[in-house]
Amino acid sequence: MPAFASRPLNGSPIHQQLKRHPALFGIPFLLVIVGASFGLQAFTQTRYELHSQKVTQMSREQELGLDKNKKKFDVREEYFKLSAASQEEWEPKRIERPKGLPEWGVPPPPPPSSSQQSSSP
Repeated sequence: MPAFASRPLNGSPIHQQLKRHPALFGIPFLLVIVGASFGLQAFTQTRYELHSQKVTQMSREQELGLDKNKKKFDVREEYFKLSAASQEEWEPKRIERPKGLPEWGVPPPPPPSSSQQSSSP
């Protein structure tokens, strides 16, 4: 007798049935796959119908033909246009000063006199 038996001592009855008749596992498996295919067919068909509606639907601009000569909008281009325009049109203007104010701003306050500092004890 060999060291290890080719058959287990306690084989389950389900295992023995599948060994004898492999179709008991294969046929239900194939039925589930085919059934799921038919079940998902409705969802797939809806998906493709919605896609075709989006493609065939024309926007109002397309109907009127307004977007034929339309230039694409670029933020960087607009930024450079605006920054160049503001630099070209800028001119420094001097405003009038209020009366009594010197030309270069408010004069500094006079330094404190030395007699005020020496009077404190």
